[in-house]
Amino acid sequence: MTADVWLPIPPDEIEGLPEGPAYRHWDGEETFPADPAACAYYVVPYMKPGPVGLRPLPRMRNVQVLQTLSAGIDSVEPGLKQLPAGVRLCNARGVHEASTAELTLTLILASLRGIPDFVRAQDRGEWLGGFRPALADRTVLIVGYGSIGAAIEDRLVPFEVAPVVRVARSARATERGPVHPLTDLPALLPRADVVVLSTPLTEATRGLVDAEFLARMKDGALLVNVARGPVVDTKALLTELENGRLTAALDVTDPEPLPTDHPLWHAPGIVVSPHAGGPTSAFLPRAKRLLVDQLNRFVNQEPLRNVILTTGA
Repeated sequence: MTADVWLPIPPDEIEGLPEGPAYRHWDGEETFPADPAACAYYVVPYMKPGPVGLRPLPRMRNVQVLQTLSAGIDSVEPGLKQLPAGVRLCNARGVHEASTAELTLTLILASLRGIPDFVRAQDRGEWLGGFRPALADRTVLIVGYGSIGAAIEDRLVPFEVAPVVRVARSARATERGPVHPLTDLPALLPRADVVVLSTPLTEATRGLVDAEFLARMKDGALLVNVARGPVVDTKALLTELENGRLTAALDVTDPEPLPTDHPLWHAPGIVVSPHAGGPTSAFLPRAKRLLVDQLNRFVNQEPLRNVILTTGA
């Protein structure tokens, strides 16, 4: 049986793919491009609803690698139990750092400087003056200090922020300073003017930002979520927004997409973007480079990058 590689990007648009596999283009269409049982390397369609990418998994009896083009793997986790043992799950580390970090800074600056208010005032022909908070001299707490969190700090430094505080699942040292464990959050939250969420969605982080978490944030602080919507308890956040104590900028929400009549749309002090951190002009060239590198490694039986887990291990 031919070892197939399923790609959501047409293979003739990717230079440098290794010879050997039969490349099949599938981006979530109803009809499969070939027998899923022949697929050895499956690249999950990007920015499609979770069930779309999971649909061929029960028939992929010989798959060896499941590759996402997203940084998070939560969308494919429900299908892992349908795979044989020994399948390597790889994420897209290195693809989304630049664009997600750009959006994070955009959301922070837009929220602090009142850009949405200016745009609405422009529509009314109104000159809306006054003082606004600056990012300079603000303490920023990054919750989820992986590659995206580090890219966010890279872009914060030129804005003359006060010390960046870093938090991840476990403590470690970096060239820029210490990374605190999640258990330190209760003591760190009251110090932060801006709290950025860039953590993966796991059982440990689902609902992490609950009423207690929000209550520990200082009055007037800004919460920025570029992680996953369910990291935040939406009801608890709405309470803090409606009483005016906190502000928020959300690229991801729970539920998502946000229904037209959802109160988050009209809560005071909020900016909402439609999960726009990853899908930019930066995505495609980086995704192609990742796939070329990974598939050359796969064909040459070299260690793959970004292996998150192996099924059955």
